[in-house]
Amino acid sequence: MFTGSFVALITPMYDNGQIDYISLKSLVDFHIQNGSHGIVSVGTTGESATIPFSEHIEVVRRTVEYANDKIPIIAGSGANSTSEAIFLSEQMSGTGINGFLSVVPYYNKPQQKGMVAHFTAIADATDLPLLLYNVPSRTVADMFPETVAELAEHPNIVGLKDATGDISRLKATQKLVSDEFLLLSGDDLTGCEFLANGGHGVISVTANVVPKQMADMCNASLAKNYQLAEKIDRQITGLHRALFIEPNPVLPKWALHKMGLTNSAFLRLPLVESELASQNHIEQVMRSSGVLF
Repeated sequence: MFTGSFVALITPMYDNGQIDYISLKSLVDFHIQNGSHGIVSVGTTGESATIPFSEHIEVVRRTVEYANDKIPIIAGSGANSTSEAIFLSEQMSGTGINGFLSVVPYYNKPQQKGMVAHFTAIADATDLPLLLYNVPSRTVADMFPETVAELAEHPNIVGLKDATGDISRLKATQKLVSDEFLLLSGDDLTGCEFLANGGHGVISVTANVVPKQMADMCNASLAKNYQLAEKIDRQITGLHRALFIEPNPVLPKWALHKMGLTNSAFLRLPLVESELASQNHIEQVMRSSGVLF
């Protein structure tokens, strides 16, 4: 169920900061029409850190409603408080989602044993499948392959989103987990290489802007047509780089607004609008990639 290209969907907002549910529906339709294999709703790209629980749950609920069983929905349920992550998971379990994505707790810098206890407690609180998310560049804490392997023994923990960008970490993890344990790339720049080395899919920021290309790349790679996958990936490598020259999701939101898919590029503080130089650069890359004409 969780293979291929899953978009780490942005959460669209009006200029007053309120959630833009009209644009949210348009984005869900956009991904269904362009072949995305799934959506991650209110993950870290969806600004989960600045969205209160009530809105978080409602955005997930609406995303499921708009998808109408046409595409799997994974809900972000990460928090640096285990009790909060459990609360979110319990509240969203009945929304119709297909699973959860939970990030390594940020700022706390938990020990490896702390990570095991944290994710075990979350997985115990739900019957839905749980994907772990390791992104040490943002959380500071790094979940080691041995820790992933220990957690993989839990029946509800089904996979890992690995955003280290380090293929050697993928290979180290593969040696310790079963072939059924899902390994998904969370680093767009190395995603194609990740798939060529046995990964099962991507949870992608770039897919916000070019969902068809990301889905096509994953389809080619999963069919072992690595030459085609690499060809598609080369066409969007500029986007992989450009979308991250400011903190995610600053430029993905600007790009989607530029494409006419959202009403605004608004971000909640402490994130602010992108610099003009960044906007000019991403626009140039979007034109060279065929996103804008």
